[in-house]
Amino acid sequence: MFQGSIPALITPMFEDGRVDYDAFEAFVDWQINQGSHGLVPVGTTGESPTLSHDEHKKVVEVCVKVAAGRVPVMAGAGSNSTVEAVDFAKHAEAVGADGVLVVTPYYNKPSQAGMMAHFAAVHGATDLPIFIYNIPGRSVVDMSVETMRQLAELPRIVGVKDATGDLARVSLTRAALGPDFVQLSGEDATAVGFNAMGGVGCISVSANVAPALCAEMQTACLEGRYADAVVLQDRLSALHTAMFIEPSPAPAKYGASLLGRAAPHVRLPILPLTEAGQVRVASAIAQAGISQGLTE
Repeated sequence: MFQGSIPALITPMFEDGRVDYDAFEAFVDWQINQGSHGLVPVGTTGESPTLSHDEHKKVVEVCVKVAAGRVPVMAGAGSNSTVEAVDFAKHAEAVGADGVLVVTPYYNKPSQAGMMAHFAAVHGATDLPIFIYNIPGRSVVDMSVETMRQLAELPRIVGVKDATGDLARVSLTRAALGPDFVQLSGEDATAVGFNAMGGVGCISVSANVAPALCAEMQTACLEGRYADAVVLQDRLSALHTAMFIEPSPAPAKYGASLLGRAAPHVRLPILPLTEAGQVRVASAIAQAGISQGLTE
């Protein structure tokens, strides 16, 4: 169900920090019309760490409503509290999401056994497919391939968003868990290489700004047209870098604002993009050949 270009959606906000749900509805619809293959609301790029639980749940509800079955929705359901992760997963299922993305618990630094217990608890609370989100750069802990292999024995733990940046991990995971375990890249810059090693898509930040190009690149990978994918990757490479020149999602939101798709406002402790950052993002958009100021 989940493959190709799957944007980790920004959450549009007003200048005072309130979530702009109307803008989010329009953004979701635009993403689908641009060819995105799936959607991830309330991930890291959606500023989930600073959304209230009520906001988190409403964003998921709106995304599912607007998607209306046109593309699958993988709702962010992660927390460093197992009780909270279970609650988010139950809510995602209740409102019609197609899967959940559950990050390895951050800050409290659980052991491998602790991570297994965490994911087993979420698994026991929902009938939705569960994707492990392994991002040691943010969560500090790194789920081992062996731990993932044991978790994959549970029927609804079906895949991983791998944001380790280690392409060798793709082959190691494939060897241990087999080709049916869904591997999605969590890093735009290496997504083509990730797919060549056995991945089937990318949960993308860049797709917030370049959904059509990212979808085209991922389709080329899925069809084995890697020469075409590399040409598109060349166009997008500066954008992939620009999305992280300052703390995310400030660059993605600013890029979306240049396209008339969302305001650039972020919620503290993330700060708006600096003037130097704005120049870098605008230049990357131009390099990719994306027209600015689009409103249709």
